[in-house]
Amino acid sequence: MACLNYWDGSTRVNVTKKISDIIARDKKVIMTTTRSEIPFVPAKGDGDFIYDVSGNKFIDFSSFIAVYNLGVNSSKAVHNAITSQAGRLMHSAFTDFYAEPPVRFAENLLTMFPKGFGRVFYSNSGTEANEAALKFSKLFTKRQYVLSFYNSFHGRTYGSLSMTSSRTVQREHFGPFNSAVHAPYAYCYRCPFGQEYPSCGMACVDYIKKYPLSKDVSPKEVAAIFVEPIQGEGGYVVPPKEFIAGLREIASDNGMALVSDEVQAGYLRAGKFLCMDNFGVEADIYTMAKAVGAGLPIGVTVTRSSLGSIRAGAHANTFGGNLVSIAAAEAQLTYVKNNLRHLEAESRQKGRHAMKRLEEMKERYELIGDVRGIALMIGMELVKSKKTKEPAASERDRVIRQCFENGLILLPAGDSSIRIIPPITVSQQSLDRGLSILEEAISSVNKSVG
Repeated sequence: MACLNYWDGSTRVNVTKKISDIIARDKKVIMTTTRSEIPFVPAKGDGDFIYDVSGNKFIDFSSFIAVYNLGVNSSKAVHNAITSQAGRLMHSAFTDFYAEPPVRFAENLLTMFPKGFGRVFYSNSGTEANEAALKFSKLFTKRQYVLSFYNSFHGRTYGSLSMTSSRTVQREHFGPFNSAVHAPYAYCYRCPFGQEYPSCGMACVDYIKKYPLSKDVSPKEVAAIFVEPIQGEGGYVVPPKEFIAGLREIASDNGMALVSDEVQAGYLRAGKFLCMDNFGVEADIYTMAKAVGAGLPIGVTVTRSSLGSIRAGAHANTFGGNLVSIAAAEAQLTYVKNNLRHLEAESRQKGRHAMKRLEEMKERYELIGDVRGIALMIGMELVKSKKTKEPAASERDRVIRQCFENGLILLPAGDSSIRIIPPITVSQQSLDRGLSILEEAISSVNKSVG
């Protein structure tokens, strides 16, 4: 079937019987995950665009959950690297035997981190990378507790879920959890203390010192502070620099590790390879996944050399360091290193352009309560009223659905936010077309709340 375009507003996506049949079959045999009601069944991708099984063509503002940071389905160099490695050996049992490609990739990856980082652990996903960081921080410090934040998302496996606090459905009936305590994040649009930045004086940092670290647990028993430098699942919340600096100070003063969960926010998504660099702070442990493998599963946990290593057998897995995933990651990283300044500048420039258009929309529509982001990690929070800030969850879902019907793929976040995360290589034309489709949907749904 010929690919269909919808950007002139004259035609909408055709949800064919083929699409409906696949979804019906899925519902019979696949355990429920996090799927929305959007009838999207992708078949192939190319840079800015996604095509479904019936030939419908979409602009991608999702990067498939921040995985395709350098374009949908990556590059020919990555494809060639995958094919070449698959023809030689796909799995080497790297946690039991030795192999050069994972060592070479670790050496190259460490050049992207601050001086003093020298240990890499491989896993298969973001939640596994965070599980490793959790275990390592406890081993390194010989302490039992960790501190994380409300609205945080660190994964859904048991250890990472103990730190996750995004929504109750993720935790309901799975407790009791590991020894994690939570504190409010610096969510300035909805400050839990009813204050405004910067006159607040970082009340959220003071709260951590006065309450969790004096009422719940002793600082001497806290192994690590786990933080997303920009909260993802929680609503794309960007904290002030002083908040991250305050966490660094608490960790340093009390012998805790500061863990930066960059699974979604890292790998150029927020304009720098390490999102934490936007805040002028170094963590002690970094976790990454999503974009690292250019579409193949891989997670990495990177630690300071000074923290030491772990005993053989203390932590491992079967597929960490899988040779095909490593080949994809290495090919992509080589491209990133050769083009780093351009990619960082491109991400920031396009982010500024998108933010300007979104801020203009915010002025025009009552539905848009807040727009926030760094580079091309942008969140737009929808509200029923700018005065009351009541979350507009159903309206958010209608906007996403209407955008889908007009050829734009978006993802939700938080209670009523929309993620705007196109590939950082998105063309200016595709970026503007996508923003225009989004504004058309906002304008339409805004009439119901205006």
